[in-house]
Parts: sequence; structure tokens; C-alpha cells
Amino acid sequence: MTESLFYSRAAQYWANVPATVDGVLGGFGHISQTDIEGSKAFLDAILAFENPPATNLALDCGAGIGRVTKYVLLPRFEKVDLVEQDEKFLKTAEEFIGKSNEKLGTLYQNGLQNFKPHKTYDLIWCQWVTGHLKDYDLIDFFERCRMSLNKNGVMVVKENIATSKELEYDETDSSVTRPIELLQILFSEARLKIVKTDIQQGFPTEIYPVHSFALTSMD
Repeated sequence: MTESLFYSRAAQYWANVPATVDGVLGGFGHISQTDIEGSKAFLDAILAFENPPATNLALDCGAGIGRVTKYVLLPRFEKVDLVEQDEKFLKTAEEFIGKSNEKLGTLYQNGLQNFKPHKTYDLIWCQWVTGHLKDYDLIDFFERCRMSLNKNGVMVVKENIATSKELEYDETDSSVTRPIELLQILFSEARLKIVKTDIQQGFPTEIYPVHSFALTSMD
């Protein structure tokens, strides 16, 4: 499949998904609270590092309707920027979080394969979206994020992990699910090192296992 088709199919899929929690979670809206609790615990552990990131500015990548921003990031950071390629999701996020919320930062409408951070961040959160990037685009995206991290800055990737050793392609939303070994290689290629990892507990057994990775620059 060509690169342009891979990305256009995904954009088309999400354009037809309702801007709701159930929509962005692929019909698994009932796991949202469990996911949020796991993410909050993982982030709190990061903020308890010996040399923790500051809590001035965070970036939510592939932000959807702002679920992670609202419940995980905004309570812990002074300001949060969002990047999301789907216009209706971004508009819904603004309503969901509250346009008048002073902590709501810049909203960028862009696919991550094209997104270049314009600021430096204490934390970059990237959840359930890396499967929409080709390997080489994901490495480039990770590198751009790494270079935009502040001192002690951390990037979090929370993602489905293939239980086989093979890359698994989903035709429905034009995405891939990677085995953990491949994801680790891509981190390394982007000069990111894993400083903490965890497996989300309490999810249904019929969905992929979900791993969280806290990453810092090797440089």
C-alpha cells in the first residue's frame, strides 16, 4: 500500500467516527475510566522521579476529543496543547474541555506524520495513535518530539502491543499494531530511552495488551 493511501484511509475512517468517548475508543468507551486511572498513576510516578519534568506545558498528540487532556494532563500541568488531525474532534475537544479554560493551550489540526512542534514541552503524551504512522514517519516524529523536550522532559507512549512477533495491519482504520520488540527498536532509532514502563491493568481480555512507556532523550 502506498504511503498516501495508508494515511488517507485512516483520515477517512476517523472522519466518519462520532466525536464521542465511545467513538474515539472504537466502541470500548466503557474502558475509559480504567484507562484514565492507569494513566494518572503512571504520570504521577513520572512526576515523582528524582529529577522530574516541570509541570508548565504538556502536549497531547492524537488528542481526539481531549479525553486524556481533560482528565490526566490538565489537573497536573499549567497549560496543555493538543494536536489532532480531525477537525470535528478538535472542535469537540474545545467544548469538552471548555473554551474558557485558561489551561487550554494551542490546538493544532495536523497529522502527526507532518506535525512539527513549535514549542518546547515538559511532557509529550502520545496514546493510541502511533499505529497510524509508518515506521520511518514514526521515527521522524519521535525525533522531533525528543528535540522539543525541555530539561528533564519526558515523552509518554501508551499503545496497543501485538501478542505475536509480527506487525498486524487493521484494514478498518488503516493502522498497525506493533510487537514490543519493534517499538523498542523505533524508540532507539529516534534516540529515546525507556526509563519506566507499565502494563495497563483491568482491560477486557479480548483487546490488545496496552503498555505505557516513559521515554527520555539519550543525548
